[in-house]
Amino acid sequence: MSGATGSGIRYAPAILAGKLARFATRLRGGGSAFPGYVANRMAPSLLRTLGGQFPYGVVFVLGSNGKTTTTHMISEILRAHGLKVFTNPTGANLPQGVTSALLADATLTGRVKADAAVLEVDEGFAAELADILDPSVIVALNVQVDQLYRFYETERVADMMLDAATRASGLVVVNRDDPYLSKIDTSSLKAPAAFFGASTEVVAESAHGLVNALDTRSGETGTRVQDAASEVTSISGRAVEIRLGGQQIPITLPARGLHYAVDAAAALSAAQQVLGNRFDAGDAIAGFAAMAPAYGRGELVPLRHARGGEQVEFVMFKNGPSLQLNVDALEGAPERLLMAIDEGTPDVSWLYDVDLGAFDHVDVVTGEKAHQIALRLAYAGIPIGTVEPDIEKAVEIMRGFAPTAAGRQIWFVNYELMMLGRRILGYGDQEVARR
Repeated sequence: MSGATGSGIRYAPAILAGKLARFATRLRGGGSAFPGYVANRMAPSLLRTLGGQFPYGVVFVLGSNGKTTTTHMISEILRAHGLKVFTNPTGANLPQGVTSALLADATLTGRVKADAAVLEVDEGFAAELADILDPSVIVALNVQVDQLYRFYETERVADMMLDAATRASGLVVVNRDDPYLSKIDTSSLKAPAAFFGASTEVVAESAHGLVNALDTRSGETGTRVQDAASEVTSISGRAVEIRLGGQQIPITLPARGLHYAVDAAAALSAAQQVLGNRFDAGDAIAGFAAMAPAYGRGELVPLRHARGGEQVEFVMFKNGPSLQLNVDALEGAPERLLMAIDEGTPDVSWLYDVDLGAFDHVDVVTGEKAHQIALRLAYAGIPIGTVEPDIEKAVEIMRGFAPTAAGRQIWFVNYELMMLGRRILGYGDQEVARR
């Protein structure tokens, strides 16, 4: 028996236990991180072993917003170049969640058949995971006001990301337009830094810019001027041009919005680093053209039993900045609109910081915090059709409306209700709807 085989066999009980836990939790409809917790408890070195076998390395994606979308974009660019990619598509970004995702693809001896791993990672665990998985590329997307009940101060999130960045062995991809990240101390890195961003003109066209947090500690609240290796130079709906090095690359985004365009600029830089001389702009363009929206971020899902083939566009938000950027990306007031938040978002006071002026009405408000949403909408003078905290009843109300002219309803939902809404419409956690 070879050493590699023997090493793999010793993990078999933990992997089998994790796979059985995954099967059981999927039958119950949740608990995606629990299998990883079980396996890690049984074999603490399992995650390092699972993550150490990708010939093109491991990519980490960090940020207050955009992790899932950027992870998806990088993965699809690499796949368009012929690579087999492992990723965590539903946003399981804590250590046990990453292990759970790896277990889904691993054999009982711990083999994961992929060329590269692209992982979104929770900022609070990024340095710890980097010490285990040794990422070649770390992407630092943004620092925005988020989860203050957990992190207390936004600058702590910046420090976590900057600390993790020192672990990258190949490249750190950094947001030039972020007041905290643009000031990264490149002398502290063991890998070079490549900046990405959007041109001043493109950012100015957005009603509220990029909504990144101001730097409150350095005496320099704004960004530090940095040359961008990858820059969004034009945007019109989902059609975007990005300058990568000296080359203009026209792409079609999987969902509309300046924030997605900036994510795409980061994704191109990261993919170029992973691929090296194999990177081809044509393949990258083809990858974007074929790209479905990331899980719950602009997905179009059939509204079951509706007349006329009506679809639902899921617009997922989890904090003020993500809601504002998605509202700003609307192409006119939605004809039919649902808005939903539940207890998965503990504090919704940030709703009062979001400009909702792009809404001319909301048809249905739902979720456990429906009345808090309704109060915010009332203060903004936005008419409300129905307040129904039960989302299943709310979905039936939305199904009862006449078809829209565009054949599309828009549902603004937080993460938990995005998942529940998808399940009500017939899509499981891992099933991704296509355009």
